[in-house]
Amino acid sequence: MRFITITLITHSPDPTTGLPKTTAERFHDVVESAVLAEELGFDGFGVGERHERPFISSSPPVVLSHIAALTEHIRLFTAVTTLSLLDPVRAYEDYATLDHLAGGRLELIIGKGNGAAQRELFRVSPEEQWERNAESFDVFRRLWHENRITADTRFRPPLHDAEVWPLPFQQPIRIWHGSATSLESVELAARVGDPLFSANVTNPIEPYAELIRRYRERWEHHGHNPSTIAVGAGTAGFHVAARSQDAVDAYRPVYAGYLAFQERLGVTPVFSTLEDFVERSSALIGSPEQIIDKVHRYHEQFGHTVMHLHADAGGLDPSAHRASLELFQSAVAPTLRRDIPDPPWGWGSPVQEVVVPRLCRGTQDSTA
Repeated sequence: MRFITITLITHSPDPTTGLPKTTAERFHDVVESAVLAEELGFDGFGVGERHERPFISSSPPVVLSHIAALTEHIRLFTAVTTLSLLDPVRAYEDYATLDHLAGGRLELIIGKGNGAAQRELFRVSPEEQWERNAESFDVFRRLWHENRITADTRFRPPLHDAEVWPLPFQQPIRIWHGSATSLESVELAARVGDPLFSANVTNPIEPYAELIRRYRERWEHHGHNPSTIAVGAGTAGFHVAARSQDAVDAYRPVYAGYLAFQERLGVTPVFSTLEDFVERSSALIGSPEQIIDKVHRYHEQFGHTVMHLHADAGGLDPSAHRASLELFQSAVAPTLRRDIPDPPWGWGSPVQEVVVPRLCRGTQDSTA
């Protein structure tokens, strides 16, 4: 099994102290989290894309490019790229450039995105969001494979023998399809034979397990080999401590802050207490043994081989969050890596045996 940490770059006052950070400080936190993830041995780091409050993750290619310059091995994920809001040609240019700068470490998770404010910002109606997503994905995917295409597009100017640069580094790039509650994402991923990444954060396990079962059924319906399926899954929260009660006690003020935020928004939470959240959600809060057991229980339903944890402290003391990540890597990850297989392709770029020149900081090209 492989493990990534992700952030949506939420920018709001600390849920426990009420203190705000500047935008620059918040971005600095994200970069530090990515460097720490590589230092601790995580397999990937993801940055979400949102275009509304309370997020400042409107430009994942820029953030990930900076992270690429400060890391060497960790794979870089988008979580998710909202193709329904983007011009697919421009998105291709940004991500193809980023993949070169990262030496072929990019993994894309795409999705239509949610939120009324960002739909209004881009003048996209709820009714056409799925059609836009499908059209943008088709153009994006074809560009990565073909580079020069003709496409009679509806939501952007048509393309006639269009040539787009730069040529891709990874050929092909791996594209995951983010899925929360919709059959459309599941059907698209199954039809084209791409991996699925379940959000798995808002509700109990059942609706996500049902979508993943549907994905597997449609995968076989479209003639793909069942042994090549790959599924990833998120987690709703994370904190591990040597003693389970210590983990719960540390997380209690964090969850209280979350409930207060939901109340301000007028939203009824799915899990009204921390105990219910720990028991019925995908949150991994407890001792190493409890977390290992819970991941196994989810794996029985999902068959997932990649899992994400939250990169942000989210109201926890930063040193406590780091200690939790360290304990996960020392006392949880080794068992799960042994018990649960990797994705069917292993890990790393689809491009095999590629030698990437290292662009060292502070040096110049020897041919200059």
